[in-house]
Amino acid sequence: MSSVTTKKVLRVIDANFNRAKEGLRVCEDVCRFLYDDRAKTRKYKEIRHKLTAVVGKLGIAEIVKAREIEADVGRKTSSPESKRKDVADIFYANSQRVKESVRVLEEFAKLIDGKVAERLKRLRYLIYSCEKEIVRGLKKEV
Repeated sequence: MSSVTTKKVLRVIDANFNRAKEGLRVCEDVCRFLYDDRAKTRKYKEIRHKLTAVVGKLGIAEIVKAREIEADVGRKTSSPESKRKDVADIFYANSQRVKESVRVLEEFAKLIDGKVAERLKRLRYLIYSCEKEIVRGLKKEV
């Protein structure tokens, strides 16, 4: 990969890493503060820490150096993101954001380190499992 391409790939990784961590934190806080569920809170926290460790193998310093917030043509929030009807909707929207972002991380990690990509794939399946467990017991109203 050329240095320009590498920087662009790292920008994709940076944006999706941030998006995934933010979504995981929202899911964690829903479980913690709204549902008072210690076990589910712990699962999301563990996933968030595992994601940080896995992406860290790609070089966090290089990823952050590639960041170009001002040049990001997709910075603006879309209309559906500014509306949520209830806590379950917040949880679901953030869970989807996490899964999509981890998939993107997995795909782009393949260009840098296949082992990291494989770890991201396993993490993505862990997220699917965790989401299913939580949605099964999700209260519609808090």
